[in-house]
Amino acid sequence: MTITKDDVEMVEDQSLGMDNTCSKADFKSQAKTATENELRMSLSEAFRRYPKAIGWSMLLSTAVIMEGYDLLLVTSFFAFPPWTMKYGELQPDGSYQLSAQWQAGLYNGAAVGEMLGLFAAGYLAERIGYRKVMLIALSMITAFIFIPFFAPNVQTLLVGSILMGIPWGVFQTVPTTYAAEICPVALRAYLTTYVNLCWVMGQLLASGVLRAFLARQGEWAYRIPYALQWMWPVPIIVGILLAPESPWWLVRKGREAEAKKVIQRLTLHDADDIESADNTVAMMIHTNELEKEMSSGTSYLDCFKGTDLRRTEISCVTWAIQNLCGSAFMNNSTYFFIQAGLDQTNSFNFSMGQYAIGFIGTVSSWFLLSYFGRRRLYVVGLTILAILLYVIGFTGIAPDSNKGAKWASGSMLLVFALIYNMTVGPVCYSIVSEISSLRLRAKTIVLARIVYNVFSIVNGVITPYMLNPTAWNWKAKTGFFWAGSCTLCLLWCFFRLPESKGRTFAELDELFNQKINARKFATTHVDLFSDEPTVTEGPHPSHISSSKS
Repeated sequence: MTITKDDVEMVEDQSLGMDNTCSKADFKSQAKTATENELRMSLSEAFRRYPKAIGWSMLLSTAVIMEGYDLLLVTSFFAFPPWTMKYGELQPDGSYQLSAQWQAGLYNGAAVGEMLGLFAAGYLAERIGYRKVMLIALSMITAFIFIPFFAPNVQTLLVGSILMGIPWGVFQTVPTTYAAEICPVALRAYLTTYVNLCWVMGQLLASGVLRAFLARQGEWAYRIPYALQWMWPVPIIVGILLAPESPWWLVRKGREAEAKKVIQRLTLHDADDIESADNTVAMMIHTNELEKEMSSGTSYLDCFKGTDLRRTEISCVTWAIQNLCGSAFMNNSTYFFIQAGLDQTNSFNFSMGQYAIGFIGTVSSWFLLSYFGRRRLYVVGLTILAILLYVIGFTGIAPDSNKGAKWASGSMLLVFALIYNMTVGPVCYSIVSEISSLRLRAKTIVLARIVYNVFSIVNGVITPYMLNPTAWNWKAKTGFFWAGSCTLCLLWCFFRLPESKGRTFAELDELFNQKINARKFATTHVDLFSDEPTVTEGPHPSHISSSKS
């Protein structure tokens, strides 16, 4: 479908109620100016002009630190002696183990709750806004923490995992969407991938807390880590009460005047602030109206219609790859290290090292993104991860008496964590927040995360059986399974994953509308402001063509 000049002007008239103060030509000129300025904006200029937007985005993403902390407790407690003595069963060798069935149940209970939260977030976020949805979720998590803290048995823990999963589902999508909508193109990749850094920080914190309590005996060795979850919600709630709503959401709701105020609030004031805000709002309206013509609906069903079907596929598979590339090793690293033959102290030390390396990897990805883009990092990252998984699998062939092989598998997992957090881990958040259309973004991200959680449930079922000595007991040979899965992911990325680096949302809309091949996204030029939007082969310029409309 081709969007004509008359189509856009007609819907813009209807949206704005055009009067004598703003002609059609003036409005389109404003949108074009804002688009060109955003594409030309350097990273240093974006940091200088949008520090407030950066701060508000980081505030909402702090909730993901809490989620990363909470979820790591679930799997790390499987290897935590005071916890397993309370909720596990005595084994013939005198140790305590939680059965593979209950391990899968606790892990998957959280995933089921998350899917409920995801559906609710996708429905409510577009109706009441991102801020209100986050406030509701934070209030819920504050109450639900009482359940695992006082849980007398593993059945109560399961109920707690399901209920806590509901607000976790909100945290998995809203901060990413919010980050993508309050910052310019130059900052978008950094603030969306910062969400992954928050995950890693939460996991590192949880690993450190459990390592500190490893020598402690009694119920408070695991109750205190549960109680520390209460330190997050109240400060975040206070911050969100002060935070602005997404200007893109306000434009979609026809509240352009409020959107202009938010844009002025997100930027540092200067002499051109009012004019710049007017231009930015015009660009948002222009993009929104173009998308209305391409896809009139905003329901979940519309995510599977027309060009949005391809965008939904890319978002869903991109996020599913996080679970299909072997990351289950990292999520169960402490338990894996113990089953591979390392003692408890060294296992927790390795886990802390893994998450510290993950922190370094995510920060490194910020530098790589500006040079290599999203697609190349995903393809190269998956290639290296597949090789590492094959190596881990081969270490599992060595006899149990071979201590060198055990340390080698642990070391390879640390390298895996570094590469994963330099590529697939953080870059995924940038891709899913950019690929989806503006009007369906919240719902597309929800669907993508649900697909992620479906595979997370599969992982939660099969991984305990792979590693648990009372089940399949594959140990390091599990690497062969994930190496094959990772290779399939690599093939999909090569043929289906497009490059979204340096593109405005309107440019991406037109690239998908014209059905451009995924491998040609980076070399296709888009002109949105000619009589009819066009795409042509050629280098991607730093800004939109200046051709006259």
